[in-house]
Amino acid sequence: MKIGILKTDDVRKSLVVDFGEYPDMFERILQQVDPNLECVEYDVLRLEYPDDIDEVDAYLITGSKASVYDDEEWIHMLGRFVRKLHEHKKKLIGICFGHQLVAHVLGGRTEKSSVGWLIGNHRHELNEEGLALSGGDSGFEIICSHQDQVTVPANGSVTLAGSEKCPIAMSQIGNHILTIQGHPEFTSEYAKRLFELRRDQLGNDLVDSGIHSLEMESNHLQITRWIIDFFAK
Repeated sequence: MKIGILKTDDVRKSLVVDFGEYPDMFERILQQVDPNLECVEYDVLRLEYPDDIDEVDAYLITGSKASVYDDEEWIHMLGRFVRKLHEHKKKLIGICFGHQLVAHVLGGRTEKSSVGWLIGNHRHELNEEGLALSGGDSGFEIICSHQDQVTVPANGSVTLAGSEKCPIAMSQIGNHILTIQGHPEFTSEYAKRLFELRRDQLGNDLVDSGIHSLEMESNHLQITRWIIDFFAK
């Protein structure tokens, strides 16, 4: 299976040497679960797209520091591409920014969270529909790093998981779109160093509590299995 990774942001230069860019992070964890997967990068931040949507079997949209409602041409273009994928029922995974963009362009709404930034490991509970996807797990821990979140789901979507602070943390549209607010591709070390770089922006208390939460193990491999299983349906 060939996965097209739609890159929507650059990793900070001080972190690239140790962790790579976001497509590298996704490729590592996807191939950790299924070594036979092939990944292809499309730098949509710089307007790079496939010539044909069937060049790959499925797509994954990465996270980004941008907001989906920013008036940027690359975001508008990506929104049009998401609508095209949806129209053709092409397999698509949206992570963080990707989760928010799917809702934003398919009839929902993304806006600043009323509770502010959510960083670090957070627990999301699966509802009845989510339990069917998970095979029985009641919920999952995942590293988060976001201020925006989906407040109105996309048309025709089903919410699979959420929490008090993030009610729409995982959604599905039909059998072709799955979106997740958290970051299965983040390692604890990457998240820790990223949060440290944001102390001036986020404040010491939030950064300290976020870093402390990283001592708890996230379910990133299990979530990656769900993603791969969804691709294979």
